Amino acid sequence: MSISSPTQTPDEFVATATTTALWIDQLGHITNRPALAGDTTVDVAIVGGGFSGLWTAYYLAKADPSIRIIVIEKDYCGFGASGRNGGWAEGGLAVSAEKYASWSSMDAALRLEDAVVDAVDEIGRVAQAEDISCGYAKGGWIRVARNAAQEKRMRAEFADGEGHGQLLEPDEARAYLNATGVRAGAYSPDCAALDPARLVRGLADACERLGVTILEGTAATEIEPGRVHTKHGTVTADSIIQSTEAYTRDLKGGRRKLLPVYSLMVATEPLPEAMFDEIGLAGRPTFSDDRFMVIYGQRTEDNRLAFGGRGVPYLWGSAITRSGEIHDGSHALLRQTLIELLPVIRNVSFTHRWGGVLGIPRDWVPSLNFDRSTGVGVLGGYVGEGVAAANLAGRTMADLITGEATERTTYPWVGHQARRWEPEPLRWLGVRSSRAILNAADDREYATAKEAKIAYQISKFLKGA
Repeated sequence: MSISSPTQTPDEFVATATTTALWIDQLGHITNRPALAGDTTVDVAIVGGGFSGLWTAYYLAKADPSIRIIVIEKDYCGFGASGRNGGWAEGGLAVSAEKYASWSSMDAALRLEDAVVDAVDEIGRVAQAEDISCGYAKGGWIRVARNAAQEKRMRAEFADGEGHGQLLEPDEARAYLNATGVRAGAYSPDCAALDPARLVRGLADACERLGVTILEGTAATEIEPGRVHTKHGTVTADSIIQSTEAYTRDLKGGRRKLLPVYSLMVATEPLPEAMFDEIGLAGRPTFSDDRFMVIYGQRTEDNRLAFGGRGVPYLWGSAITRSGEIHDGSHALLRQTLIELLPVIRNVSFTHRWGGVLGIPRDWVPSLNFDRSTGVGVLGGYVGEGVAAANLAGRTMADLITGEATERTTYPWVGHQARRWEPEPLRWLGVRSSRAILNAADDREYATAKEAKIAYQISKFLKGA
């Protein structure tokens, strides 16, 4: 079927689509909370008002209401990746269990994996308990193989016992997502679609109800044991928790700790229910295919398609710019990719396009650390898979701050530290080269059906398998 909207040309899309993230745009006007008004002293200061920082504050306040907690946010809660991402609460981490097991044990690594799976449900539990309306729908995740090389890799995953969920034949996969060229599929129940901005803003409100103070419009410039320095004053605290993800590059000494990498998104107008009879996505599973250059999508609560992928290459010097977030060519390519995946939407209008940065550690391993001797803690580095992982990390950081020995504090991501990224120009050359190889490999596999083995090995290496 077709929709009644007129056909939208790529130029019209670029010219007319709103460049604010769909999730943030739908919130309406955001009024910042007050900024820091001079020097102050608390028990715990958390730098960063995204998922990591707010989950830490939430569970810490629940554990001990007497703790004086301040969250310090440069812009507003959810301004960064937490309010702009694809809305996947995925029960997985960016690297394999084997990588975590390499310095711990496979049992410990698998317990960590199970805990991230449980975090998907925990988000749903908290959203219900705190009356956070964020469109949470645990519909799972469908990924499809759309050429011979992708199919070969997917079937090999399950044959080798490495596949997660259920291997699907083409007709079974198309029942979830009726995409073009489907040759196989894999379905995992361990993922929920949600509106990340409504979740992060609702979580901030829940923290305030528990007595947490949130300061917005307050940029931290330096973190040291016992102090957070800002242009508005200094916060003195027994414990300082850094949860700044890609924006770590703005702190003194932080330029090479996490690599800021852009991910861009587009969104359609609301689609009629009858169109989803053709598309699939009943129950709102998230969706992707098995190309090397990651794509990801979801059916939103109001029946849009929100779709993203890694777009603008890494910028020299770990730069974060508005032009990187709003890149005409990359957004037009994302729109075209989704239409190629689901041709039934070819006449649909795309209403939003936006982008943001995610943080990548040198070894791609998400981790958290808390030094009791200095009171300084750091968590993050989720490589774009942080909605569920940040919940578990925040719960764990709260345990570490209070000194409570729990199973969570024994997981192998606790205490892990990646080395710094190389200085320029090595950083720029390495990241750009690997991206070019993976992008070319996707083109080759679609054009020739031959497996790009070098790109596959690079991908496996990055994930630690």
